Amino acid sequence: MTRSTRRTIQQRPPAAIVVAGCVASALFVVPLLGLLWRTPWSRLIDLYTSDIVLDAIRISVITSIASAFLCVVLGVPLAWLLSRVEFRGRDILRALVTLPMVLPPVVGGAALLFAFGRRGIVGEPLDAATGFVLPFSIWAVIVANTFVAMPFLVVTVEGALRSLDGRHEAAAATLGASQLTVFRRIALPMISPSLRAGVVLAWARSLGEFGATITFAGSLQGRTQSLPLAVFVALESDRDAAVAISLLLVVVSFVVLVAFRDRWWTRV
Repeated sequence: MTRSTRRTIQQRPPAAIVVAGCVASALFVVPLLGLLWRTPWSRLIDLYTSDIVLDAIRISVITSIASAFLCVVLGVPLAWLLSRVEFRGRDILRALVTLPMVLPPVVGGAALLFAFGRRGIVGEPLDAATGFVLPFSIWAVIVANTFVAMPFLVVTVEGALRSLDGRHEAAAATLGASQLTVFRRIALPMISPSLRAGVVLAWARSLGEFGATITFAGSLQGRTQSLPLAVFVALESDRDAAVAISLLLVVVSFVVLVAFRDRWWTRV
């Protein structure tokens, strides 16, 4: 197809497709316009400096950064195993790892509670041995965030590893480099753009997590109440605060998507 032909197609799209595209775009644009319309611009500074919002920001920053760190420490090796090592059940493991991406977050939170709760399969012996109770603590927020965010990093990094030209790694191996050295010195530097994108995407997903967190960690101000939970609580008591926090989360998410747009879609 020639460039002139493509230009003609772009200039004269079918009317039905244009209408459907406009309706679809409105589905995303109109709610954001509604949010901007209801934003109490004159009160934003006071709202963002209130105790509830500051506590929620502190909890969200701490837990999202900690979750992103865990995603890197645990998710990158997992992505390497899924992309480089052949073993029985790999496809099943990959499906289980990516399951939180489509699983209802509340179900994920319930699963975490049944596993790590006071009477959970891991939580009960842990409580008996150490007296440590994970649910309804800031650690529970970090675990819930990691559970829902790590699949995004694993998928991004695994895809990058699979697309690498294996000749560089093979050459390093023939020169006597161990697999760990090849991984650190060859693979990681070559996938660094995808790794950065995966980390930021996991961090943004952690920042916006709600369902698993409220189920597994609760919503305790100053302890487990992150920004999304603060929005949920504020909707019943202070609508302006809920709108202000929502606007903050929208801006952060939008900036992340725009900054890393080239990692998820390409321009023609």
